[in-house]
Amino acid sequence: MGIRKPPASIRRLDTDREDVFAFDVVGHIAASDVENIYGLLEGAYSLHDKIDMLVRIKDYEGIDWDAAMKDFRLLGKTHALKHIRRYAVVGGPGWMGAVIAAFKPFFRVEMKHFDPAEETAAWAWIGASEVVQKA
Repeated sequence: MGIRKPPASIRRLDTDREDVFAFDVVGHIAASDVENIYGLLEGAYSLHDKIDMLVRIKDYEGIDWDAAMKDFRLLGKTHALKHIRRYAVVGGPGWMGAVIAAFKPFFRVEMKHFDPAEETAAWAWIGASEVVQKA
C-alpha cells in the first residue's frame, strides 16, 4: 500500500471572466500552499493589470502563520496588491470578517467578507460566476 499525498489546500476555480481569480481553501494552509497562491497571482498580474479575487474557505484548520506573514511582507514590498480591484472572502473562521474589516483602511483594494450562505452575493459583488467543469 503506497503513501497517499494529501490533497492541495488551495485549488483554483474556473470563472466566466479571464481577469477573475478564485480559489477554494480547504483544511490547513501550509507554507507551500501560500507560496503556490502567490505564484498563481504573479502569473495573473503578468496577464492582467487589474484582477478581482474570490477566496472560498471551507473546513478551515489553521495556517502556517510564519510563512503567511513572511509572504505578506513580500507582497507589500512588491506592491502586488495594486493589481487587485476587489477581493471577496467567503466563509472561514468567525474572526475572518473582523480581520478583513481591520485591514480595509490600509489597502486600496475593496475587500469584503461573506458568510457561506452569501456566496451568490460574493460572486455578484465581484461580477463573475464559477464555471463548474463536468467530470
